[in-house]
Amino acid sequence: MNIRVAGRRGFGLLFALTLLPSLQAAQKTQAAGEAADIKSRRTQLLSLFDEEWQYELRSNPEMATSIGDNRYNDRLKDRSPEFYESDLEAKRTFLDRFQAVNPAGLSPQDTLSRELMIRNLRQNIEEAGFKPWEMPVNQMDGPYLEWIEMLSLTPFDSVKDYDNYLSRLHQVPRALDQVTGNMRQGVKDRLMPPRYLLEKVAVQAQEISEKDGDAGPFAQAVNKFPAGISRADQKRLRSAVLAAIHGEVLPAYERFAAFVRDDYAPHGRTEPGVWALPDGAERYRFEIRRMTTTDLTPEEIQQIGLKQLAEIEAEMLALAHKLGFNDLASLNEHIKNDRKFYATSGPEVLDLYTRYTRQMESQLPKLFGRLPQNKLEVIPMDPFRAKNEVPADYNAGAQDGSRPGHINVNEWDPEHRLTLNIEAIAYHEGVPGHHLQISIGQELKDLPAFRKNADYTAFVEGWALYSERLGKEIGFYQDPYSDYGRLENEMWRAIRLIIDTGVHEKHWSREQMVDYFHRYTAMDEPNVQSEVDRYIAWPGQALAYKLGQLEILRLREEARQKLGAEFDLRAFHDEVVGSGPLPLGVLHSQVEDWIRAQEARP
Repeated sequence: MNIRVAGRRGFGLLFALTLLPSLQAAQKTQAAGEAADIKSRRTQLLSLFDEEWQYELRSNPEMATSIGDNRYNDRLKDRSPEFYESDLEAKRTFLDRFQAVNPAGLSPQDTLSRELMIRNLRQNIEEAGFKPWEMPVNQMDGPYLEWIEMLSLTPFDSVKDYDNYLSRLHQVPRALDQVTGNMRQGVKDRLMPPRYLLEKVAVQAQEISEKDGDAGPFAQAVNKFPAGISRADQKRLRSAVLAAIHGEVLPAYERFAAFVRDDYAPHGRTEPGVWALPDGAERYRFEIRRMTTTDLTPEEIQQIGLKQLAEIEAEMLALAHKLGFNDLASLNEHIKNDRKFYATSGPEVLDLYTRYTRQMESQLPKLFGRLPQNKLEVIPMDPFRAKNEVPADYNAGAQDGSRPGHINVNEWDPEHRLTLNIEAIAYHEGVPGHHLQISIGQELKDLPAFRKNADYTAFVEGWALYSERLGKEIGFYQDPYSDYGRLENEMWRAIRLIIDTGVHEKHWSREQMVDYFHRYTAMDEPNVQSEVDRYIAWPGQALAYKLGQLEILRLREEARQKLGAEFDLRAFHDEVVGSGPLPLGVLHSQVEDWIRAQEARP
């Protein structure tokens, strides 16, 4: 009996051994099939990323120009109601197609890219419900300003470049007519910016229309030609461009200015807060989610601002005591009234930005393992927009490095501009701020283009604000008043959390916003005025800076606590900027994964 049992077991073993090669072959076949399926789905996903990106570039030629893709430099964006309707349908179709891609087995980066694309498309579809094209202009933004700013981003190296530019000039009247039509519909739908901001728009457009001859911004391209263009082509192009400017572009701007002044601005809303719009509450909450990439409520954000204000005020008071002042009010009054803290000329302001930028560039290897390849230039801001603009801002360079990044320095009214915060702003706009982060993002390999060029405001601006502190950590801000300017910038961003939610949620007046700045800062008057108008024009945008910075600081402290002596600041910075811009929640997860990987290292 025992022998028979053993025989049965032996027979079973023999049977199993006979089947084993077949099972192994089946498993290999199955594994090969699964690998082929994953490869096929990845190929499908990457192709879909590219298809969607190419659609975005074709649909927004100005955006393509700004990133250095010059294939559509002969076109302007279609701004007709029919386009916005078709664009919404295209986004819905793309959303369905991305959702249909099964992410199982894909790499973490591919999976994340798919999730981010789905997130972006859903948000764009939601935004379309608010009809932003029916409120397309304010004193800081709008096609009538963007086309001029785009000139510094447009190549003028060949005859084709000039012919492309001429084609765009011919399209300006049609595009402004489309914008005007959308604004008329906005009047009907009661989607109106504040009247006093629209009055600024009318003045800006009128001033542009009156820039005749070679002095106007549109004519600058034909005032000097590159050496490779023949005299005959120069003559033809100059004549054609000037004829288009005088016969088409300037009359279109004049009509637009008259429309805004006489027909549009009188219907502008009287309240500064977005709450006054029919969908104001919903619109503001959407903008908070879009700009901050969080689900924080206005009340929660304002409380964060108040807490930050108290902490920064304590730091400022300690520095005031070191400078010999009993309180912040007396120090702020001293700064406001002492002419040595103000610029004397626009070139002086430009020189200061240049000096601080170059000194930081030499120290970047102490803070980063990876540095951007693209260069950075410091240039004057276009005069046409300087009066209503911030002290400085940044234009990204071309992805291929053919055009450097630009810090645009506002030289308007320098005698009333404080210089003590210039050092911090230089680090914010240039390096290690916007230029470093955006350039590294553009240069990343193995990421789809939409991620290399992502613009999650909380990440981008949060990083730039975080960068202002890095100068302090490597020994800059040697002038204590410049360090006070850095703290003023911190206070400035904390105040944003309070007064942005104040005006758009709690019905603050513009006067309350101005008074709040004067109460807590020594900020110069041109900056105060342009800042409050900016928050009114762009609900929620100003919230992104401080919230993004705080998240990066929290992650840095978490990494330092958990890694102890193994914490490497350069590696932390490379990790933060090394996947391109991300929503704050995604950044949090990515950095925590990195921390765990560092902890697991032998």
